[in-house]
This record gives sequence, structure tokens and C-alpha cells, in this order.
Amino acid sequence: MLPNRTEVLIVGAGPTGLALAVSLRQAGVDHLLIDRLPQGQNTSRAAVIHAHTLETLEPLGVTEALIARGLKLRRFAIRDRDHARLQLRFDNLPSSYPYILMLPQDETERVLGARLAALGGEVHRGVTATAATQGPAGARVTVASAEGEQEIEARYVVAGDGMRSLVREAAGIGFDGEPHEGSFVLADVRMRWALGRDEVSLFFSPGGMVVVAPLPNGSFRVVAAMEDAPELPGPADIQALVDARGPTAGENRVEEVLWSSRFRLHHRIARSYRAGRFLLMGDAAHVHSPAGGQGMNTGIVDAVVLGRMLAEVVTGNRPDAWLDRYGELRRPAAAEVIALASRLTAMATTRGAARQTLRNAMLSLVGALPPARHRVEMSLSGLARRDATRLAA
Repeated sequence: MLPNRTEVLIVGAGPTGLALAVSLRQAGVDHLLIDRLPQGQNTSRAAVIHAHTLETLEPLGVTEALIARGLKLRRFAIRDRDHARLQLRFDNLPSSYPYILMLPQDETERVLGARLAALGGEVHRGVTATAATQGPAGARVTVASAEGEQEIEARYVVAGDGMRSLVREAAGIGFDGEPHEGSFVLADVRMRWALGRDEVSLFFSPGGMVVVAPLPNGSFRVVAAMEDAPELPGPADIQALVDARGPTAGENRVEEVLWSSRFRLHHRIARSYRAGRFLLMGDAAHVHSPAGGQGMNTGIVDAVVLGRMLAEVVTGNRPDAWLDRYGELRRPAAAEVIALASRLTAMATTRGAARQTLRNAMLSLVGALPPARHRVEMSLSGLARRDATRLAA
């Protein structure tokens, strides 16, 4: 059985939960990290780590290991079939990490998990939170596992349990927003790709966007909006998307689907990141379109910031009220990310010749103006939101 008492109970051992656990372990803060899955994910899902995320992860001692496993890309292009409407460069970013790092999420989780284990921490798997309540002095969470059911008392409970978060529901925090129409396809494929392996390409199309990005193992990540997508998209499905929305020049042929999935999108943000003893991070606090590859990055930064703040409060260096600052920092950052992803998604699906011409002209203008282009690069890299990680003195 698990301990019946802990300072911080983290529900969910995805990248956010692991990052928070590493941060707390380094600070010597007693915590429990639980996850309902019997083992970690073995699929890639999120595959982009941005410069600001790599900066934020430095104190956790994992940045070098992530870089060693990943693929560095320095270009991001927004395209309309064969026409590059906006070409962004990341090699001049004001950061020690002037690139986009492509790394499948399961690899990111392995690196974080290995760091946690090296610090003497662990993930308690096959443990599902089924109910949660709170009082003035702490919270009680009922969990179920192969050993049976038990209650865990915690000074704080952190929700890293995704969009359908039990902890957020127990906290009574609203999740404002709406679902995105249609569905999305996510696939890792082996393919012949005329544009090569040195850029992330976002293609605009009246039928929806498609993103193609190389991965470290020689494969490519494909993310696309698709009406009534099959549950497990196959080679013919991905090929049809590439043929309809990708480049027409050169050979672009899907040879094998290594992994695929279908998912539906929501654009939502929690009304608050804290309700008493309950705190939210990652997908429990914000969800949005994958355009720009911001979701996992925003969640990891949430976790690192929250870890620093919880360590200060639990060790008695700061009062409990200081945790209110967490939402004041991170919720506006998430709102900016949602707005960015929404704009990219809306531009990608623009219909009508006149509107498309206007959109393309606007993108070309941004590309021709270095200050405007730099603002987009800073936003995509996350560096424009550095202030949302800086705690008050």
C-alpha cells in the first residue's frame, strides 16, 4: 500500500507530472506521484520541445539528455502547397538553444523518469484517483489499485491528469471553451519527402491544416485536421492528406505508418489554476490545437514553475498565499498560447479565394519585415513568455 500521508500528491505521470516530481525531489519535498496506467506511454504523441522549455528544464538536469536524443531543426515554414508564405528561422534566437528540438513524447518521459529514479524517486503506477475532497488543513484523495482502495492525505494535490481531470472537477473549477469541429489525425510514418529533413512544415488548405516534421529515427510526424477520421489512420489515409494539402513537386510517398491515432480538439482554459489545496497544470488547465506544438511545452513550464513555488511554501520559506501567484503567472501564458494556436488553425482553414489571397499577403508581409518575423519566432519558441516563469523576489 502507498503511504497514507504526503505533502504533495501529484495525480498523473505524464511529462508535467514527472517534471514536477523531479523538481520536488531535488528540493527535498515529500511527495507521491501516481498514475492510473500500469506502464508509461510507448507512443510519441507530442514531439516538439521549444527553446524556452529547454531553458526552463535546465535546473532539473535533463536538458542535455533530451538534446542528445533529439533532432535539432532551425526552420519552420508556413506553406500553401508549393509556395512558402512565411519562413521562420530559429538559429538567431536569444537562447542557448536556437532551434526546435524534435523528440517523441515517450522519449521525453523516459528522460524525465530516469532523472527521477536517479534522484531516488518513483512513479506509483496502476493507481487511479477516484475521489478527492479538501478542508482547511489539507486534502483527502481516494485511490484504487491492485492492492485495494485507500485514502491519502496531502497538504496539496496537483492535477496532472489531463483534460478530463478528476482533480479539477473535485475542485469545482470551470473549464471554459469549446470543442473544435471535426477530428485530427496524428501519425508517425516512413515516407519519401521532397522537402527533406531540415524543417517543420505547416501546410494551409481549405480542407484543414497538415503539419509534417522529421523525427530523430528517420520517420516523420504528420498531424492533420480530418473530417470523420478513422480510429487508426492507415497509409492510404495519410497519403490522401499529403496529396491533397502538401507539395505537388517531387516525390512525396507514404511507405509505412509506424503509429497513428485519432483525436478531437478542444480550446479550453481553467477559470483558475488553484482552489484551496488543489492546483492545476498541463492539460488539466489548458488544451488547444496542436498548431505550433505548444501543448506539452506549456505544461512542462507550468510544472517547473509550480515545483519551485511548492518547495518554497512546503519548506516554510513562503506563506500558503504565495501559491496564488502561480495562476497569476501561468494562466495568462496559457491564454496567449491558446490564442496563437487558434490563429494558426483559423488561418490554415481559410476558405474563399479572396480571403486566402489576403492571408497569404499578410504572411508575406510578416516575412518581409524582420521585427514582425522575430515576434512570431519568439512566440513559437516560447521565449516571448519568459516573464511568466519569473517569480517575485
